[in-house]
Amino acid sequence: MAPSNRLESLMRMLAQDPLDAFCLYGVAQEHASAGRFEEAVVWFRKTIDADPRHAYARFHLAKALERMDDVNGAVTALREGLQVARAAGDAKAANELAGYLDELT
Repeated sequence: MAPSNRLESLMRMLAQDPLDAFCLYGVAQEHASAGRFEEAVVWFRKTIDADPRHAYARFHLAKALERMDDVNGAVTALREGLQVARAAGDAKAANELAGYLDELT
């Protein structure tokens, strides 16, 4: 499926359930993949609002913020994600977030 078709499909699914964190995250990823980082940030934040325990949304939010030269924002997102991952007992996500945080600080 072409990227624009994926985005269109995700938007149709979101029309049915605007708080579907999986779809919100997918929309964010589509924007990030296309280099639309400001849009990606908006959608990653919507994902986090819909599912505050979504550690990987924070990881990719940090990536988008870093691409926009907002390293402080990226560090904040990573620190929050690390707390979320640790609270959930998700060692894999915690390790990835911590590794990326180490790169930025």
